[in-house]
Amino acid sequence: MTESWPARHESALGEQRGDGRQRQAGAGPKCDTVFTDRLLVTLVHLRTGLPDAALAALYGTGRSTVSRAIGEIRPLPTVRGFAVPDRPGVRLRTLADVFAYAEGIRLRIDGAETQVRRPKAGRPGRQGFVSGKKKHNTVKTTTISDGQGRLLWSGADRPGRMHDQTAMRTEGIAEQLRLRPKAAAEVDEGHRGLANEFPDQ
Repeated sequence: MTESWPARHESALGEQRGDGRQRQAGAGPKCDTVFTDRLLVTLVHLRTGLPDAALAALYGTGRSTVSRAIGEIRPLPTVRGFAVPDRPGVRLRTLADVFAYAEGIRLRIDGAETQVRRPKAGRPGRQGFVSGKKKHNTVKTTTISDGQGRLLWSGADRPGRMHDQTAMRTEGIAEQLRLRPKAAAEVDEGHRGLANEFPDQ
């Protein structure tokens, strides 16, 4: 994973710039945390859903440092795939992989909200980040774990205003339940409509 980090980071910076490099490699602000610390804080965020401000206090760093670390590191485990408990060598890289593995076990599906900075004025869709539940600017991530709470999949970040059930349908979870009738999942009250649509699952 560490070998793919520099290339992926440089590619993301290139997309932000939209053209060739304007300064020498290594120029610009430096991150005050090493790769392993950024990876650790990202995994803690994925596992607990703690806000960036709380993680910053725990790790003795700034909130912006934590937010940046999570934004940079979070895509890496998804590319590598999530390990399957008790099945060495098996990796779940897509939602279809998760539901194929899920036949025979019960999944837990939930949407986690993380407080973020308010988007800049004039940004399209700025109000979409205001969560009706949290009353803050948030992003919402749909996660799937097994019965013991071990993470098997983490979806894309969505604006906080999006309802959990809408996010699940956008991600394709409802379609996977339809395609795999033997798959079963536990959901909370935010997904009652989905539970009504698939009562046996």
